[in-house]
Amino acid sequence: MRNSTPNSRENSWVTSSEPSAAERFAASRNRQKTPALQAFRARLRFGLDPFQIAACEVVEQGRSVLVAAPTGAGKTLVAEFAIHLAMQDPRDKVFYTAPMKALSNQKFQELVAEYGASEVGLLTGDTNVNSRARIVVMTTEVLRNMLYAGSDLLDDLRYVVLDEVHFLGDRFRGAVWEEVIIHLPQDVRMVSLSATVSNAEEFGDWLMAVRGETDVIVSEERPVPLQQHVLVGNKYLDLFDSTGKAATNRVNPELVRAASLSTRAGSRSGRAGTGSHGYRGRGGTRGKGPSRPVQSGPQAFGRMDRWRVVELLDGKNLLPAIFFVFSRAGCDQAVRQVLRSGIRLTSAADRDEIRQVVDDHCRTLRDEDLAVLGYYEWVEGLERGVAAHHAGLLPAFKEVVEELFQRKLLKVVFATETLALGINMPARSVVLEKLEKYNGEARVPITPGEYTQLTGRAGRRGIDVEGHSVIQWAQGLDPQAVAALASRRTYPLNSSFRPTYNMAVNLIEQFGRARTREVLETSFAQFQADRAVVDLARKARSQQQSLDGYAKSMECHLGDFGEYFEIRQQISELEKQGASRGEVQSRSERDRRQQRITALRRQMRTHVCNECPEREQHARWAERWYKLKKQHDQLSAQIRGRTGAVAKVFDRVTDVLLDLGYLVPRGAGSTGETPVLHDSSSVSRTAEVLVAAPGRALRRIYGDRDLLVAECLRRGAWNSLDVPSIAAMAATLVYEPRRDEGMLGDRFLPRGEYRTALDRTQTIWSELDDLEQAHRLPGTSQPSPGLALAMYKWARGADLDTVLDDADLAAGDFVRWTKQTIDLLDQLSIVADAPVGSNARRALDAVRRGIVAYSAV
Repeated sequence: MRNSTPNSRENSWVTSSEPSAAERFAASRNRQKTPALQAFRARLRFGLDPFQIAACEVVEQGRSVLVAAPTGAGKTLVAEFAIHLAMQDPRDKVFYTAPMKALSNQKFQELVAEYGASEVGLLTGDTNVNSRARIVVMTTEVLRNMLYAGSDLLDDLRYVVLDEVHFLGDRFRGAVWEEVIIHLPQDVRMVSLSATVSNAEEFGDWLMAVRGETDVIVSEERPVPLQQHVLVGNKYLDLFDSTGKAATNRVNPELVRAASLSTRAGSRSGRAGTGSHGYRGRGGTRGKGPSRPVQSGPQAFGRMDRWRVVELLDGKNLLPAIFFVFSRAGCDQAVRQVLRSGIRLTSAADRDEIRQVVDDHCRTLRDEDLAVLGYYEWVEGLERGVAAHHAGLLPAFKEVVEELFQRKLLKVVFATETLALGINMPARSVVLEKLEKYNGEARVPITPGEYTQLTGRAGRRGIDVEGHSVIQWAQGLDPQAVAALASRRTYPLNSSFRPTYNMAVNLIEQFGRARTREVLETSFAQFQADRAVVDLARKARSQQQSLDGYAKSMECHLGDFGEYFEIRQQISELEKQGASRGEVQSRSERDRRQQRITALRRQMRTHVCNECPEREQHARWAERWYKLKKQHDQLSAQIRGRTGAVAKVFDRVTDVLLDLGYLVPRGAGSTGETPVLHDSSSVSRTAEVLVAAPGRALRRIYGDRDLLVAECLRRGAWNSLDVPSIAAMAATLVYEPRRDEGMLGDRFLPRGEYRTALDRTQTIWSELDDLEQAHRLPGTSQPSPGLALAMYKWARGADLDTVLDDADLAAGDFVRWTKQTIDLLDQLSIVADAPVGSNARRALDAVRRGIVAYSAV
């Protein structure tokens, strides 16, 4: 593997291969380019950066490549070159995978515009467009499912692009990326695109181990320099000193003084200024109110109103801007606050164009749904240049916001952090209202990696000379801590891989049990664990050398000092126990302990080492040995736990499947429709196993509750469900409730057979949970019926207003959960026998309507 990694901003490359990467990159600027790269460059309106040229050359040489670079640096151009190469040979195909449907949809539209609708397909679970095209855009899960199913769509596949491959570290979905990387045919070349991670070389080493020839190209240089600022009240200050270089990590002294004054002002800090709300901004009519807040007294340290921050940025020519607000409700509230101020950031021509874009995207929405969706208020904000962007928005609304922002018609977007995950919406400025967010359990500081992703949106290549990030100051922030956060550009990529039931039966069917264990041991998770074991083992060897030295130093010429010291330690431990238990202990306990202490002291006094004149000197060395020995034992246990860690989890998963009859020992029972149960404790973990009929159904069920779905089908728990009820049950299996959502009473559940089926499903879940705990597996969360009534009514034709009220969800959330419901119903329609399979097919049509159907692509 040839590693190309950043060295400095002037020379961004060092390498361990011959010729050097620096030499190759320099030569790539001067020599005659290959015809393929020349033809590709001729289509572009701009020149290529050195890292792009280097990566494209790797692809053209027939090697795989990992490109790690900041957001907006142009990584996707390397993927586009791979697509260009594939299109030169009519036999070749290329798959472009993305972690989110929104990214897949956006890339699909871009490629259709480039190559035409006949050449491009889209597969996102609930959407199937031209799947046999030569270029197919898909979510990573779809490709994983193809690999396990042995799909013929994999024929003639030349390249796979893994966009945002750093999602491999996602604790919920990251395993999918590893499954794809491991199981792709070896002759398929991979173009992996990642944010700048601190262990790109380690990840590249793993790719080399499992995929063969792979180059790592790392660039840390932003294409548009980032200027970083802090807004302390109404003071707009640079974060770093006058050199403007974050690498120096020198905090602006003026910021330190302002922060100190802000802290002393404390509760006296008020809201900034109360000037006129008649501001209109460029493109409209500017009111006569002050263009900037007036700095006076403690108000200079209060938090500025959002509309005033917008005014400030507009006055400095720093729009368009993205304000990152870490809650959906906060985004919507921010839009309302800015609109109440009277701000208008668009011209009459802008507004005409905005209305045209809105009409193009939303003309299929029913009139009766528009008011429910808040359509008219939303359009008013768009026409004034302000909008929100978050997962709660209807997909069609999000698409409008994205298109308008890309066309420079929107000036201010209040967004959650999901906007930072690859969607093409760069801005001139990014505003961070807080440096902490709620992670589902508590408010935690954002990480350096998250900060890099968020601020990566600042600066539009080819438009801006520099991008700007603005942090709004809050009481308690430390300027040095903020500077450290802004200075660290990278974060580590750590595997979240864990064998699942679906994965186990698929791999065993293809490779057998023994070979599957070997395959799983090639995962990045095991690769990292093994590397960690090497470091731990090195530390353990060092500790052992110290232990040997301590043991020699505590040797006593009279006898075994270790034995003597062990007696002393036992006495000390018993005395500590007595002191810590206080009056809670009974008289009999105190007496027994005192008798034991007395006996040990007698034994200590009669030990030969007790008379050694160097006894206490030996004891000091023995104390060091004893402490280090405890640490060494813990480290040794840690090493044993990490070695083969992934395979151990696979063995436990296999044992559960053996206990339930999804797997059977070879030659030990039937693999027909009636499962033969086997006690996994009686089956050697080296014995080969076969996939039984229930396991073959499990092979085609994907999701967090794969085994629960398979077991409910096998036991006929859903056979009595009608079409709306099977839709409600599918929603119950995919829905994850909010933390504040309590238990639902019967009146919030669909009537009829659903309730009986839900009881059966929860009983089966409980039994599986007990079995998983017995096998030391974490299990899955209990199914939640929080969306069941709304999905039941939707499948029966209820109107949108009624359903959203029942679900207590935003329209975008309802569409998202409904699409996941559709995905599960589609699986059931294929794998389940009648009546469940046939009802699932009918339920698909029943729920794929209205705003759900409009959001199909």
